[in-house]
Amino acid sequence: MNKAFDATARGLRTFVSDVADGFFEITHNGFALVGLAIVFAALALVARPDLRKTGEEQLMGWLQSRKPAPEATDLEPTAIVRTTAASPGDLPKQQAAVAYWLSKKYRVAAEPLSVLVAEAYQLGKRTKLDPTLILAIMAVESSFNPFAQSHVGAQGLMQVMTRVHGDKYESAGGTLTAFDPVTNMRVGVKVLQECIARAGSLEGGLRYYVGAANLDDDGGYAGKVLAEHERLVQVANGRNPPTMAAPVVRAQVQPIPVAVPPSKPQQAAEPAADPQKVALLSEVS
Repeated sequence: MNKAFDATARGLRTFVSDVADGFFEITHNGFALVGLAIVFAALALVARPDLRKTGEEQLMGWLQSRKPAPEATDLEPTAIVRTTAASPGDLPKQQAAVAYWLSKKYRVAAEPLSVLVAEAYQLGKRTKLDPTLILAIMAVESSFNPFAQSHVGAQGLMQVMTRVHGDKYESAGGTLTAFDPVTNMRVGVKVLQECIARAGSLEGGLRYYVGAANLDDDGGYAGKVLAEHERLVQVANGRNPPTMAAPVVRAQVQPIPVAVPPSKPQQAAEPAADPQKVALLSEVS
């Protein structure tokens, strides 16, 4: 009985020993094969840069596919694409000077003005219009408020009559784009071109643009636009005209007392004119 048990135990030990030796041999040979495969792969990648590039692209694609999706946030990461603003430092020197001068005069941030100035210069190049004229019209019409609207329905930076020129907004997506600054500029320039062509002159075109072609007086509109245009030309040429008009100093006139004969009754004085009631010539047309 004991002999049989000893024989069985020796057989089991021999079996376990053989299995362990076999596993070690297989593992050792397997690691050797893996090592050889890595060496050959490295040599192939060194000899074939195109294979290395393809492998890197596939590896990056795999890593990107394993990357977890970003968490949803309240702010869209693409909002910068829809922002109508740019750094004035990225503009050419002449355009940057115009943007800074307009920013100071009209108290508008230079970053959105930079986009408008750059667009005005591009439009001017395509349409043969002076870009500073386009900017002068925006200055007089809306003071660079893209959401401005007049009492007659003129809208946006260049105060285009949307209900009259609605067809010009169709390619941009409809009349609501009248409040997109760049779209409003492009439509406004088209209207200005039509007005100048119809009138045959710049000043006449401005009268058409403001709707005063059949009137005796345009309320000084053309003069204001041309004066602002002249100032912007000076800025573009390196000069720095004042952004504020010089105050008018009126001399204090002392009243001279007049004696009234006692025989005549004293007339009631006329009421003084209300100093608050002044003509507002700067109303948006």
